[in-house]
Amino acid sequence: MRVYLDHSATTATDKRVIEKMLPYFSEIYGNASSQHTFGVDAAKAVENARIQVAKALNASPNEIYFTSGGTESDNMALRGVVDAHGKKGRHVITTSIEHHAIIETCKMLEKQGVEVTYLTPDKSGIVSVEKVKEAMREDTILVSVMTANSEIGSIQPIKEIGALCRERKILFHTDAVQAIGNISVDVKRDNIDLLSLSAHKFYGPKGVGVIYIRNGVKVSRFMIGGEQERKMRAGTYNTPGIVGAGEAITLACADIEGHAKHLSTLRNHLAKRIVEEIPFCSINGTMDNDKRLPGNLNVTFDFIEGESILLMLDMAGIAASSGSACSSGSLEPSHVLLSIGVPAERAHGSIRFTLGRDNDLEQIDYTVDKLKETVERLRAISPLFKTVEGEKKNV
Repeated sequence: MRVYLDHSATTATDKRVIEKMLPYFSEIYGNASSQHTFGVDAAKAVENARIQVAKALNASPNEIYFTSGGTESDNMALRGVVDAHGKKGRHVITTSIEHHAIIETCKMLEKQGVEVTYLTPDKSGIVSVEKVKEAMREDTILVSVMTANSEIGSIQPIKEIGALCRERKILFHTDAVQAIGNISVDVKRDNIDLLSLSAHKFYGPKGVGVIYIRNGVKVSRFMIGGEQERKMRAGTYNTPGIVGAGEAITLACADIEGHAKHLSTLRNHLAKRIVEEIPFCSINGTMDNDKRLPGNLNVTFDFIEGESILLMLDMAGIAASSGSACSSGSLEPSHVLLSIGVPAERAHGSIRFTLGRDNDLEQIDYTVDKLKETVERLRAISPLFKTVEGEKKNV
């Protein structure tokens, strides 16, 4: 059996999305910026996708800009705002559990003289509105807080943070890459000024993303060159990818409630079996369904390394991860787990399972059965576990 439980890293492109994309590779292949009929046909497809994305977010089509993915959108938001509003202030607020696209961009901005405040969440992985309020200053120009965390699934109070920012006349950006298709996101209801998303996280193609910029918000041009995207982001349109993004977000948002119920049912079953059947393990983050992404489960297995667990699960046909896909090559413990108080040695033994719509109960049970075997085998050769077992016998 092959079981894919790494949907926060990427998802399979929906076959219906692929069908929509195919004509734009070979039949409707014109450059969307060209004035002839071939180009006009492609441009119509781009604009239709823009309408689809706008509808899913409750935005206006002219507030939607296509990019190459979530990382570019995050860069465009932070760097674009700082560049455009630098005279007003040079202070940015974010959190210590953001995606690397935010964290590393903030580090770069710090080298350019921007002050950045990194807020630490509570042990459940949630940053309080009060902390954001306390960090605000006269020279604060931007607050960037992700909608939901990719590693532990914690959902942030973005509506309340956005309202606070609106009240203080501070721009609010949210990285909603993990949220789209899993929970409801409404840019008007949630008081959002800028938002990032990436199509491959909700069964769309890789290499295409979106940044929402609320009308009236000033952001500097990110990619210099041609006139594309109302001069905000130059470069030839990835028409097939954009068409795919529009179709994918429409499909993903069609039944969020039903999708979330399916995932949370499987996730809760996975969590229950792991906690009840595997000793010396703990769940990272909250298990409150209203405050955690429905398909996310992050578990620490004491006395063994997460990388070893992953390798053995992979041999059994099971795909999971030890954290963000963008840091999978790093030997450093997860910055998210460290931020919620998990000690480094325990963070190294943590595994992230992220479920998708094609997973079923049989796959979950198979995963737990193989996980139990894996943990038992690894602990049998673990000096740390042998020490603990020896101490128990001597008591």
